[in-house]
Amino acid sequence: MEFYEEGDKVVCRWQPRAEYQGWIDTLHGGIQAVLLDEICAWAVMRQLQRAGVTSKMETQYKRAISTNDEYIDLEARVVEQRRNLVTVEAAIYNKVGELCTRAQCLYFTFPPEKAREEMGFEACELDE
Repeated sequence: MEFYEEGDKVVCRWQPRAEYQGWIDTLHGGIQAVLLDEICAWAVMRQLQRAGVTSKMETQYKRAISTNDEYIDLEARVVEQRRNLVTVEAAIYNKVGELCTRAQCLYFTFPPEKAREEMGFEACELDE
């Protein structure tokens, strides 16, 4: 997965494949949750320059995603930060732009010292 910033969002275009199907030609819901969790983590790291872990995740499946699609689009943005708790909203859209899945994640972020010492995280820089 490659992540980019677009305004206040972190975005990713990803190609589903047959080995990720749960039902015939349908992207498994667990894979969708993993994708959403990952982009939420990147939103926290990039936008807040903090490392953390998922504390809670609520996922709503709205529309099936075909594993035959050329791509799906993911996006996430930080919507609230209270001390070390960060709320992130994320979504997956199919290739025609329809909302398929959305999630709200609550992240527990670590103090910079702990993130550096225990997780090896110092900063999330941009590539040129």
